[in-house]
Amino acid sequence: MRALPAGARVYLSCAVLLAGGCVLSGASGLARAPWDAVALLAVLYAVCELLPRCPFVGHSVSVDPGAFFPVPLAAVFLLPPSAAALAVLPGALLGRVWRRPSGVRRVWRAAELSVAVWTASSLRTWWGEGAGGFPGVLVPAGVAVLGFCAVLTALDGGILVTAERMPVRTAWRGLFPRSLAPHCVHGLAGLMMAVLWRSPYGPVAALFVLLPMYLSCWVFTQYQRERDAHRSTIRALVQAVDIKDRYTRGHSERVGRASAMMAAELGMDEERREVLRFAGILHDVGKLGVPTRILRKDGPLTPEERRVIELHPEYGHEMVRGIGFLGEARAAILHHHERMDGSGYPYGLSGERIPEFARVVAVADAFDAMTSTRSYRRARPVPEALAELERCAGTQFDARMVNALVAALDREGWNPEVTAGGTAAEPPRTEDADPSRGAAGPRPLPLPAPARPRSSAEPAGAAPHLPEGLDVSGGKG
Repeated sequence: MRALPAGARVYLSCAVLLAGGCVLSGASGLARAPWDAVALLAVLYAVCELLPRCPFVGHSVSVDPGAFFPVPLAAVFLLPPSAAALAVLPGALLGRVWRRPSGVRRVWRAAELSVAVWTASSLRTWWGEGAGGFPGVLVPAGVAVLGFCAVLTALDGGILVTAERMPVRTAWRGLFPRSLAPHCVHGLAGLMMAVLWRSPYGPVAALFVLLPMYLSCWVFTQYQRERDAHRSTIRALVQAVDIKDRYTRGHSERVGRASAMMAAELGMDEERREVLRFAGILHDVGKLGVPTRILRKDGPLTPEERRVIELHPEYGHEMVRGIGFLGEARAAILHHHERMDGSGYPYGLSGERIPEFARVVAVADAFDAMTSTRSYRRARPVPEALAELERCAGTQFDARMVNALVAALDREGWNPEVTAGGTAAEPPRTEDADPSRGAAGPRPLPLPAPARPRSSAEPAGAAPHLPEGLDVSGGKG
């Protein structure tokens, strides 16, 4: 309690008092409540809360705290309001005991769940049992579930304001719509439990409703764990690249963000957008195979060093070949330096022969390189960078991808952080030994070239010795 802001402590205390009032409000009715059902539901919910954390079941599988709401909702349909509010308290207080910090969280969860269950049961009682059995019973059940969802989201918004200090105008935004669908599913399962509970087979039959719920939660948890493992793998690779090439730190994350924005504009589904974001984040992972002395070399690169740099897409593809979840991202890593006119590398592909993901990443890579501050130049304004991309559309870049980036930026904007380039005192360095690159923007010049010609877009007063081989694609290669 001491770690909570004063407002949150007051809010939590009020919620606890309100929950106590809900339980005691029907003190006279509690004497007539079916205590066998109250006890069984209380034990069942406590077991459901403890089971996912049991080290002997599912290797301590973590399940969302709302996964077993069918049991409290079954209590809503089976018990009077005060008895239903009492039945959920043991499970909410005992659940998730292996998670820390747990004490205040458990008290809060028990209080809000008790209030929500009491409200839902009161609405169901007020409405009645429904006329003519099924489907008439769905109406009071639906009203009860709506009340349950509304109370939980209202209380959750309050704790976001008081404990997390979220602005009032945004705390409740979207909470109810996001919660409604899962709560309706839980409500239907709870109604099925109540119907089976009252059947000749009794409470044992109601347990069969929980089995598919638990299995579905377990499958979803495994899916989430797999996604977390994917993200951890990618994060480790990106951190390794950032450590090796410190001048472009943050570049990969921004390329991934721009790639995902373009994917949304192109109408890709959510799964492909996620894979394309991975492609943007990992596009330069092959730099791990390039000697650090070359990546950090100041001044021009020799033709031999340039050839080594140009191997980084193949190095990257080889590194991620066995990572199955990357899918199309692997092709983007291999081909993001190909050009529409066929003058790119490593294979000189042209036009539609270049994979779609590679064409997206090439544009995102170039855009971030131009709009990022490096040790040898300042960031270019976004409109200027977009104009340069449009100028090179059709030769170096796919015009459709350039248009997608322009449309995405018009809709969402762009607020990049300044890259972790060197300080102004540091000497210039070769950032990307792609001879087609110019500090002022993309230049579709032939490959290879022993020296970097001055770009026509560079100001006349530019320093004559700029890093050789610069390109809007960002980073070496």
